[in-house]
Amino acid sequence: MSAHEFSPDEIDAVYRAIAARRDMRHFIERAVDADVLARLLAAAHRAPSVGYMQPWRFIRVVDRGLRSRLRDLVENERQRTAVALGEAGNRFMQLKIDGLDRCGEVLVVALTDGRSRHVFGRRTMPEMDLASAACAIQNMWLAARAEGLGMGWVSMFEPADVAALFDMPDGARPIAILCLGHVDAFYDRPMLEAEGWAERLDLERLVGRDGWPVPDTRET
Repeated sequence: MSAHEFSPDEIDAVYRAIAARRDMRHFIERAVDADVLARLLAAAHRAPSVGYMQPWRFIRVVDRGLRSRLRDLVENERQRTAVALGEAGNRFMQLKIDGLDRCGEVLVVALTDGRSRHVFGRRTMPEMDLASAACAIQNMWLAARAEGLGMGWVSMFEPADVAALFDMPDGARPIAILCLGHVDAFYDRPMLEAEGWAERLDLERLVGRDGWPVPDTRET
């Protein structure tokens, strides 16, 4: 027991949100309440960041024309990914990779420009700006699940094209397109697992004691 721990119900709620979170692709065409969206953005902004650099920037994509052009960029990369996958390309093309067609909100998340000036915690690991922004996205994801909203992270796009579409400053880097909105139901398990694309690795194979974990045979 710790004097700082939450109540049992609160602890259960945190773990429930983590376990029930899904990368959603299927949405209902229904607007997201403005107050809820504000709470989700605030949750994202409370994420930890290396050197307290707070590198995340969010763009709400409201204009339908911009959404359509953004979806075209995703489709272009989907086609290129299918080619890169070779024999698995046809199978990949059967998967739904985004919810841009119906989600209530589209958010582009980017790393801000001028990140090179942040040396604290990044001198040997400059990628910690990306890690920090990923924490912000995860905060939003869990908060969205608690609010009953689905969210999906789309990473299939050419960063330079998305940066140009939104006239981002030099040095800024888009890292995610987030589809957010209401859903009929949450997937019982991760969609790619249900589709047979991959399966969750055994945790025991991922944790080492005083050394590297024992390799999972499925990784070879």
